[in-house]
Amino acid sequence: MAKAEWKCIAEHDDLQRSSHVVSVIGRTAYIFGGELVPREPRDNKMFSTDLNGDDATVNATESSPAPSPRVGSASTTLNGRVYLFSGRGGTAMAPIDEAGGVWEYDPSGKGWSLLNQADKSAPCPPARSYHCMTSDRATSIFLHAGCPESGRLSDLWCFNVQEKKWTQLAEAPKPDRGGTSVCFFEGCLYRMNGFDGKTEQGGSLDVYDIKSDSWSTKDFSADGESGPEARSVAALLPVNVQGKQMLMTLFGEHDPSSLGHAGAGKMLGNWWLYDIREDKWLKGGSDSASTPAPRGWFDADVVDQSKIVVAGGLSETNERLKDVWVLSF
Repeated sequence: MAKAEWKCIAEHDDLQRSSHVVSVIGRTAYIFGGELVPREPRDNKMFSTDLNGDDATVNATESSPAPSPRVGSASTTLNGRVYLFSGRGGTAMAPIDEAGGVWEYDPSGKGWSLLNQADKSAPCPPARSYHCMTSDRATSIFLHAGCPESGRLSDLWCFNVQEKKWTQLAEAPKPDRGGTSVCFFEGCLYRMNGFDGKTEQGGSLDVYDIKSDSWSTKDFSADGESGPEARSVAALLPVNVQGKQMLMTLFGEHDPSSLGHAGAGKMLGNWWLYDIREDKWLKGGSDSASTPAPRGWFDADVVDQSKIVVAGGLSETNERLKDVWVLSF
């Protein structure tokens, strides 16, 4: 069993939300979007919290232009900036269509700007919600899966930030899904979990090789003993654990609510590490005096390569959470 320490560094009413995004730049976590009431976007302020101390302050920034209020968006970071794509703008299932535009947030004071594709006649990804994003830490961001106005997707797109150009890549293994998770490590994307409209997905880690534009799959037993249980609206992140590169999946919804988006299903409170080199899962544990409540519909990111920050989400009691936690190895 892998061991780490949890610490709650902030609780703030302004952060009470689910279906939001969390992006870390340096030692600051940026939190945007989400809902307090089901399917009603709460605001479009950019919240930030310093991750250096044990009692972090929460700051709010409003700017114009800015993305409209939205839920179920996705974000990633690249070269010190946050990138955001689509999401839902209200109770309707239709996602926000910005013609393939990607929002860029510059924390140095320049605020938000909308990056439109250079060739407006070129193909671009359809609008969606509950998708996922990551970056190659060099030139490009990757967009995967999610929910258009009806159904779900398995597509994969790459956006070169400098060239402002979308490229469609090989589709991921079926089934189509929303609420899935993706991360980047050493030339590959790793994808797992999600919801296909009927069941939570688990038991497979899908690997996309950027160079060959091809997918492969590593199967495992999703029994909660030798491998993580099936889940959706969770997280998947690369983390350095005592010099070894691992992937971490944590929390998420294990069984959906009969009320759909208006209710809360069975939430998980555990975390797992995947040893990439040894192709092995390790269950996480903590000796901390307190640990985060089980949750889904949250977001998380990596801090200093060896820490994870988790903010907000939805509890099993259908309550939106307002806490910020850091897990340190």
